[in-house]
Amino acid sequence: MGRKEKRKKKRTWLKVLLSIVAILVIAVVATGFYATNKAKTTVNTMQKNTDTIDKKQSTTKVKEKEKINILLLGVDQRDGDAGRSDALMVMSLDPANDAMKIISIPRDTRTEIVGHGTTDKINHAYAFGGIDMSVATVENFLDMEVDYFAEMNMEGLSDFVDAVGGITVNNQLDWIDEGYYQKGYHYAQGEIQLDGPKAMGYVRMRHLDPDGDFGRNARQRQVIQAVIDKGASIKSVNKVDNILGALGNNVKTNMDFSTMTDLFKNYRNVRQNAENYQMQGTGTKIDGVYYYEIPQNEQDKVHDMIS
Repeated sequence: MGRKEKRKKKRTWLKVLLSIVAILVIAVVATGFYATNKAKTTVNTMQKNTDTIDKKQSTTKVKEKEKINILLLGVDQRDGDAGRSDALMVMSLDPANDAMKIISIPRDTRTEIVGHGTTDKINHAYAFGGIDMSVATVENFLDMEVDYFAEMNMEGLSDFVDAVGGITVNNQLDWIDEGYYQKGYHYAQGEIQLDGPKAMGYVRMRHLDPDGDFGRNARQRQVIQAVIDKGASIKSVNKVDNILGALGNNVKTNMDFSTMTDLFKNYRNVRQNAENYQMQGTGTKIDGVYYYEIPQNEQDKVHDMIS
């Protein structure tokens, strides 16, 4: 299996993680335990600042229940490497209309890398300048302001599924795993229980699905919804601690504890009208390098959606 194919598979399930963490961070595990010392300690371990975002302005927006935009990044970071943001999403929260939009920006999108003086793939902004350059580049690309960011590592999906005690999904296909979880493992059709590693194998599979990427995307949504539903129903303090532990081990953000509790109080109903959107463009090669070109009218469309 080539390196390019492996990276593509990682990006697929990383988007699942981004959506899960986005909901969990905003709700701060909406079980009534969010004000515990354990939660405060966890949030402290998640802190990471950026000079690009006006934190005071963002805090005011949350307190006044204004629309805010959160940049979600999934980072593939190796030893001795600054890492790359292998998935980029902008999550727009609109409490006035109880609405949430999650906009996916393809990692190969060709754009100006603000602060680096180059035009390159948008995910390279993180490698060149970390979260500061990523925020500045996305703000320039969509002509909008980022209020907060949440940065996740790639290994978190398994942790989150295990943290809620596993999930149950209705599997529409019957297949034998090619090795995403465990070669030869039988994913039986019907209702099945998944722990963390099995869930990763469940959302990675693509080649044996007659619907290809569409089928895989459907399984991603299943896992996202199952984790959210299971997490929202948890009453056990131990389970809450597990979820908080998964957050602390896998997430970095500039949201402090006070902001998260304000988000919980003022933005908790935005899930009632959730919309996911993938930015559209065309693939091209320039000097032998693949890029994804997104036209200006598409950028304007997304700007209008989240501004």
